[in-house]
This record gives sequence, structure tokens and C-alpha cells, in this order.
Amino acid sequence: MKKIIYPLSLILLFITCSQQSTESSDKSLVEDNDLAELITKRTYYTKQINDLSLELENINSAIDALGGTEKRQLITAFKSKKQPFEHQLEVQANIKTRQNVLIYPEFAGRLIKLKVEEGQKVKKGTLLAIIEDAGLKDQLDQIKLQLDLTKTTFERTKRLWDQKIGSEMMYLEAQTRYKAAKKQVSQIRQQLAKTKIYAPFSGVIDQIPARLGSNLIPGVTPVLRIVNLNSMFAESDVPENYLPNITKGSKATVTIPALNLVQKTQVHQTGNFISATNRTFRVEARLENPEGIIKPNLNARLSIIDYYNPEAIMIPLRVIRENANGQPYVFILSNPEKDNGYTTEKRMIVLGKSKEEMIEILEGVTIDELIADEGVSLLVSNQKVKRILEK
Repeated sequence: MKKIIYPLSLILLFITCSQQSTESSDKSLVEDNDLAELITKRTYYTKQINDLSLELENINSAIDALGGTEKRQLITAFKSKKQPFEHQLEVQANIKTRQNVLIYPEFAGRLIKLKVEEGQKVKKGTLLAIIEDAGLKDQLDQIKLQLDLTKTTFERTKRLWDQKIGSEMMYLEAQTRYKAAKKQVSQIRQQLAKTKIYAPFSGVIDQIPARLGSNLIPGVTPVLRIVNLNSMFAESDVPENYLPNITKGSKATVTIPALNLVQKTQVHQTGNFISATNRTFRVEARLENPEGIIKPNLNARLSIIDYYNPEAIMIPLRVIRENANGQPYVFILSNPEKDNGYTTEKRMIVLGKSKEEMIEILEGVTIDELIADEGVSLLVSNQKVKRILEK
């Protein structure tokens, strides 16, 4: 029952009830323009209305005391349910490739030929550049002649030695000269091989810092850079407390903002040691790069699934309250009544991992329980409430 007190309505009701007995006298007073009598009548009617209003308030109070019009807080609620839940660790990452090499010469000399250009794709073993041999080829030709001579001398001496002709000293000297000539030819050939630079793997010529005619020094003067864009990966350092949850094969996502690119992948390698400096371990995730748009040293975000629960109970963070000790709790609606009436129950909970605005409940709530939502900030335990059903 609602409390409804409308003075104007009561006035009309009062006038209606007394209309037959007072109609003629009131009309006469109005017609006679008797101000004093009119004021007296107004005072009389006002007192009657006030008396009726007071009596009505007393009746309403008595009804409220008997529970006839109990006031209830209006709230919304939702049912707890199980759902799959993935928690992701997000860290900053750097894009790298295992094959990104700045090639230095192994032979000192003048660069006389460049067989490739920047941006050119090459296969493993392709000739890239040639360095002047500084007369090594002529030396090789001479040494080869000496080799032929020492070989002939050694073979003849060996035949005689096998026939017990000649001295052992002659045989050993011929053998030594022959081996020395062979070794010298091999060494010069190795040096000559260093005058030619070949691609160590298939890739793209990214940079050619050397110029034709420039003098090259081994280990000092770079000739060119070759990059393999087909072996890209994202690398990041992950805090050591995630070590048990992130392993080879863990699902991951790499986001490269500069390219507006998002790629699903998985962890293919984790570090085998913990850095003493920042207490992290290394994680790598492979990337597909068929069009070659992903480049080394791009900034990226690496998201790794470090936790999965196929039957998690998830609730919004907004419905969780904390007591004075910082312990979380929610309000459960119990003891259902007619007209969507319920009684609140303060339930302590244990929280798990969160994702955006949702958080996992590990203990304290079971499935199909009604959890108070909107209006929860005004609730106390054992409070009578009315649930508003959302359309």
C-alpha cells in the first residue's frame, strides 16, 4: 500500500461529503460578500483537513509497522556461471632475425668488384664481391710448377727406394720437398678463396657500406650486410615468477603497432638461465613474414597465455567490496520471495587472475548464485532488497 496524501483531493472529498448540508449556506455567504464569515468557514475547513491528514498518517504508520509497505533497496543481479578463461601476460618485445650479418673481409686488399646491389635477393653461395689478390694467383702458378717438379722427383726416388736403390736420405728429402710444395699450394689457394665473398645464407642485401676501389681491412672494414627476413621472431624478457607457466608451445600473440599487424603464434624457445641483473628469462616467438614487411628491431608487444581455466567463474570487478582488513566480498541474493524480493548475504571470496574488467573467483561463489550488481554500494548484510529484472 502506498502513502498518498493529496490535500487538494481531501478538500474535494470533504466538500463533496458536506455539499448537501452546506451548499446553500456557503452559497449565501459568497453572494452576501460576508468576508468575516468566509474567513471563519475557511478556518473550519482547514482544521478538518489537517485533522484528517494527521489521522491518515497515523494509519499509514500503523500499516508500516505491521509490514504492509516495507521499503526495499532496488538492485540488479546476475547469475554466476562457468566459462573458459585465458589470462595473458603482455610484455614489450623486439623483432629480430637469427640471420642478420654484417660481412667483413678475411683478406686485406682493394675491392675491385661488387656483384650485387642493395635490396637484391640472393641465395646461399652467391658471389657477392671480389678483392684484388695482390699477385697471389701468379704465386700459385709458380708454386704449382714447383709442385709438379717435386712430385716427379719424389715418385722417381720412391721407385728406386722400393727397388733398394739409393739412400734413405735421398728418399726422405724428396718426400719432404713434395709435401712442402703441396702444403704451400693449399695455403695459397685458401688465401685466394678469401678474395671472394659469398652469401653465407639466402636473404636480402640490406646495406653495402664498402665502395669499389676502397681498401679493405679484415675485421675492420665492413663490406655488406645480408638479412634473412624469413627467420623473424619476437624476443622479450619475462619476469622469473612466470617461469612455471610459460613453456615451449605456449600460445602467444605478437602486435606490431608500426605495421598495424597482429599475428597469432606460439613460444618456440625459452631461456635456460635467469638474468642476475633484472631476474628475467628470455622468450622467443616465431613470426611468419612471407611478404618481407617485418623488419629487425621493430618494437612490438608480446602477449603470452600463461593461465587457462576451462570452467572459471568470472565476475565484474565493480561488484566486489572490501572490508576494513582489505578482504574482498560480494553480496549474494538468497531467500527468494514474491515480487523478486531477496535477502542479502555477505560472502567472503578468494580472487584469481583478472582480465580487463573481469576477475576470476577461486573460492566463495558457486555456479547459479545471484550476485548483486547495480546498487551494491548501498547494501549491508541481511538487507531486504528487490531485484530489478533487466530487459
